[in-house]
Amino acid sequence: MTLTALALNCTLSPSPAESSTELLAQQLLDALATHHVSGSMVRVVDHDVRPGVELDMGDGDEWPGIREQVLAADILVLATPTWMGQHSSVCQRVLERLDAELSEKDESGRPLTYGKVAAVAVVGNEDGAHHISAVAFQSLNDVGFTIPAGGVTYWNGEAMSGTDYKDLTSTPESVAGTTATLAANAAHLARLLADSTYPPSTTD
Repeated sequence: MTLTALALNCTLSPSPAESSTELLAQQLLDALATHHVSGSMVRVVDHDVRPGVELDMGDGDEWPGIREQVLAADILVLATPTWMGQHSSVCQRVLERLDAELSEKDESGRPLTYGKVAAVAVVGNEDGAHHISAVAFQSLNDVGFTIPAGGVTYWNGEAMSGTDYKDLTSTPESVAGTTATLAANAAHLARLLADSTYPPSTTD
């Protein structure tokens, strides 16, 4: 079974600037490809994603087009840099827009995100990856995504240094191993859910 993955790169840097977040997200997509998962990436900051918690905020809002890609994918990769120990403002915007999925249900009363897997990637030359992944896991799960075991891959550089992930001459073995494990677990879980998704809602 061929699955699909979409990575939302929540860097603050518009294209064509180099992005450490994009590098780690692409490495995860490449690892997923070894498990027959085809992937694509959206650099969210390149799009006019309006603030709000509605499906479409109107007036040129580009979130609806991104949302279509999210719902078409089996696996969502939420990738963010670390700023002041927190996820980026772009990542927060994505989480806020995903809040609208709570009111979107299928014919069986399930959110449209049920049966979809979400993974997280975090980079930064400061601490914060554990805090960011905890916030992301709760938010993504709250709107219906399923988190696999070992649901995050991350790189934290030396505190107060000027080295970014993209500046490294090679990928640290621990990061590469974590990324590979996350890809295997995410693909495995996505296949299980594609074969047998969650039961209909019992609250309708």
